Amino acid sequence: MKIVELDKAPEKENPHKVLAKGLFDTEQVQVVHLELKPGESLKLHKTPMNVFFYVLEGTGIVVIGDEEETVSKDMLIDSPKGIPHLLRNESDSLFRFLVVKMKE
Repeated sequence: MKIVELDKAPEKENPHKVLAKGLFDTEQVQVVHLELKPGESLKLHKTPMNVFFYVLEGTGIVVIGDEEETVSKDMLIDSPKGIPHLLRNESDSLFRFLVVKMKE
């Protein structure tokens, strides 16, 4: 059994300059914990694999293609490969979510 504690998980450098911690990484799946402080945002980008986001805490904005939605705790958001997407925190509190990438 392998258990990963968030506090002890390694930080991952990323082009968005936000706190990202790698929780799980295999040939099939990668799970990253992301934290956006008020005013922080991911840059608009595409991924070469299907991704989903699971909101752990707070409220944020998700943009996928030409769709934009406000999301909050316990919501799962599907983001198909090759479609530009971003997440941003326009609230006054922390926005935390998991990014799950399904590798091909």
